[in-house]
Amino acid sequence: MRIVAGRNRSRRLVAPAGGGVRPTSDRAREAVFASLGDVMGARVLDLFAGSGALGLEALSRGAASCLFVERDRAALDALRANVAALGEAEAATVRRGSAPRVLAGLAEAGDAFDLVLLDPPYADLPRLVDRLGRDVPRVLAPGGRVVLETAADQEAALPGLEASYNRRVGAARLRILSRA
Repeated sequence: MRIVAGRNRSRRLVAPAGGGVRPTSDRAREAVFASLGDVMGARVLDLFAGSGALGLEALSRGAASCLFVERDRAALDALRANVAALGEAEAATVRRGSAPRVLAGLAEAGDAFDLVLLDPPYADLPRLVDRLGRDVPRVLAPGGRVVLETAADQEAALPGLEASYNRRVGAARLRILSRA
């Protein structure tokens, strides 16, 4: 697994051992960021961050900052190692915790992000849709976008957001959402 483009292009990332984390493939990241276009200066929220591949790709492409949220200890260790190896400690904030709980706190605090990256465990998505649908729009800055990764055959919609991009890449389905 490598960073696809930007200042950290071709730099390797580590993934946690075990089956608890499913990193977004290089091919899928390349497809979604090509469709997103310029992320220069964006404030990014990477929920269910895992190894941090999505958020680190955004930072490599010029995003101003990224808040990574992850609860799994092994994934956090890999994420912190990746942030350090890429020299992104100044732009990256890593927070341990439940993504829905942290998201609700960010919404209550009035925080806003230009890009929200959602890559929840596929099996957990059905129980998370209502909470994500309630709080993601509350943290989305005007003109902001959401990247939602699901299993290729999984249906998912977040209320108040519509897809401008919906593509299958391998075993994943990638959607780019914005306010309707």
